[in-house]
Amino acid sequence: MKRVIAIVAGGDTSEYQVSLRSAQGIYSFIDKEKYTLYIVVMHGNDWHVQLPDGGETPIDRNDFSFVLDGQKVKFDFAYITIHGTPGEDGRLQGYFDMLGIPYSCCGVFAASLTYNKFACNQYLKGFGVRVAESLMLRKGQAIADADVVEKIGIPCFVKPSLGGSSFGVTKVKKAEDIQPAIAKAFDEADEVVIEAFLDGTEISCGCYKVKGKNVVLPITEVVSHNEYFDYDAKYNGQVEEITPARIPDEVRNRVWALTSAVYDIIGAQGIIRIDYFITEGTKINLLEVNTTPGMTATSFIPQQVRAAGLDIKDVMTEIIEDKLT
Repeated sequence: MKRVIAIVAGGDTSEYQVSLRSAQGIYSFIDKEKYTLYIVVMHGNDWHVQLPDGGETPIDRNDFSFVLDGQKVKFDFAYITIHGTPGEDGRLQGYFDMLGIPYSCCGVFAASLTYNKFACNQYLKGFGVRVAESLMLRKGQAIADADVVEKIGIPCFVKPSLGGSSFGVTKVKKAEDIQPAIAKAFDEADEVVIEAFLDGTEISCGCYKVKGKNVVLPITEVVSHNEYFDYDAKYNGQVEEITPARIPDEVRNRVWALTSAVYDIIGAQGIIRIDYFITEGTKINLLEVNTTPGMTATSFIPQQVRAAGLDIKDVMTEIIEDKLT
């Protein structure tokens, strides 16, 4: 009998639509001869399954099941592709842990840590990982423009500490734009990061580890046509994504080694993606760790899987079977 897989998408942040697109990508990648797939969409208290006939039916949150043709259907595995709360910050992982349902990504601690960009970078800094200078504000806190200029410098980036897809992000080039940028970021999250500008080459590297197998994927170089790698660059084609990246072999090897090490430091599981900036030609600066990376057909991870000569269907099977065996 086929195992029943939930592809869990949606969520409660601005990345809701991005998550639904990732769910469609994952649905297309997973082996349908081996697994029975359903997309589960979550938004607030509305949890429902998308049915093959185009309809939908509610999820029973007591045991994460649903009823189809009068029969209760239980899931054997959940592939989490929510970008944002509750799927990227550890909440959903804790729920599945209590129900005993295996899932695709890291556990509660790693998810909650990496979802908070400031906390994750400061944590990794303690392990010797180079990160940009930054400071964090919580809702209700304020900072003078002069203090930002003195401590972080101009230009700088102001962004939500929680979230992704460049929602709420501003590249600040003038001191008078600092406060509006902070207000914009607070519209997305209750914590805001002010981060020093890094001048160099932006890259991204995927990695996954399953029993007896460690895979670090080819690196993608990101060349945005915009001021930075913003939402339009990410999702509307205003970018060149070059895989493998045009970086020296020595730098590539160090990025691969660092990616693998960070995977273990945070206790990652499943597929992750780490974004970096290479400055001064050889200095590797970690930007952020993504434990539920985008999985549309054109996202970085599928690109890198293809560049590695791997079949994305086989990779999905490895991720699923690693938790089921």
